[in-house]
Amino acid sequence: MRHRSFIFLAVALAVMIFGSVGVYAYDSSDDEIAEGITAAGIDVGGMTETEARERLHSELSYDLERPLKVKYRGNRFTLKPEDANIRTNVDEMVDRALERSQQGNVVSRSIRRITGGEVHEEIPVRISFDERAVRALVKRVARKVDQPARDASVSFDGGGVQPVAGRNGREVDTGRLTAQIRDSLVEPTSHRVVKVRVTTVRPKVTTKDLASKYPKIITVNKGTNTVTLYEELKPVKTYRVATGSPGYPTPTGRFAIQNKQVDPVWNVPNSDWAGDLAGRSIPPGPQNPLKARWMGIYGGAGFHGTSDIGSIGSGASHGCVRMLVPDVIDLYDRVDVGTPVFVS
Repeated sequence: MRHRSFIFLAVALAVMIFGSVGVYAYDSSDDEIAEGITAAGIDVGGMTETEARERLHSELSYDLERPLKVKYRGNRFTLKPEDANIRTNVDEMVDRALERSQQGNVVSRSIRRITGGEVHEEIPVRISFDERAVRALVKRVARKVDQPARDASVSFDGGGVQPVAGRNGREVDTGRLTAQIRDSLVEPTSHRVVKVRVTTVRPKVTTKDLASKYPKIITVNKGTNTVTLYEELKPVKTYRVATGSPGYPTPTGRFAIQNKQVDPVWNVPNSDWAGDLAGRSIPPGPQNPLKARWMGIYGGAGFHGTSDIGSIGSGASHGCVRMLVPDVIDLYDRVDVGTPVFVS
């Protein structure tokens, strides 16, 4: 009786040992990834390590090897995958899938495989790229798309005062664009097309601001020998004057009234035309040709009254703008130091 019990026990023990050895051998010889595991949304369940790696490289390469395009109106900018140095963690995903497949004990894994059980696991893809390539692309887009605002201004073409309208500028939202490019690069199924967003840049000086910026302007037209006073960009009064002779022309360009004086002293320039008066200071009186008022604009040139009424309407001065005495007094009272003067 004891002999039979011993035989029965030995047989049972042998079955257990051989069964355990068989389960262990089955478990250790199976390098397949468990059913139900996906990587980057791709089903890799039931695959070997090599098969999973090949499948992931094949599936992801098509999306990742497409160039990224940035668009703004008619402008196109391209970032090639090789320039961005795009890389994926395929090996890491496969290792994680195998590791997850091996979780549990020998018996539970064997039962799962035999019964067709699944491991529900989604392994995310991790895509890396060269940040320098992204920054370079954003800078390239900004250089092409950015446009500075243009302030409203005043043009003196043709001898008159013409307002020049301001213009809005635009500026690439570089922070947003950088984020869009990054998101597109790390999303395998993205369209790889990014549209540029811009912000409007307003001019600091608008057309409406011009009148307050230029409350008064004086223009001198040497061709017609006239001076015109503009207030809030509109002509309010025109004076007949004498300008510089051909040998001593009134300077052309944009100036401003630098100083003002009532009954000015004439500091005679050291020029040959001044003769014996050169270098002298002539006080107000009959010998002083600067009558009533003085408004200097550049060097020794300026506006002044004259007693030589016959010269008005011609080029007769030594560079100054001669005016009738009532006219120079009138203009003097209307303008301030700093008033723009344009001579053409």
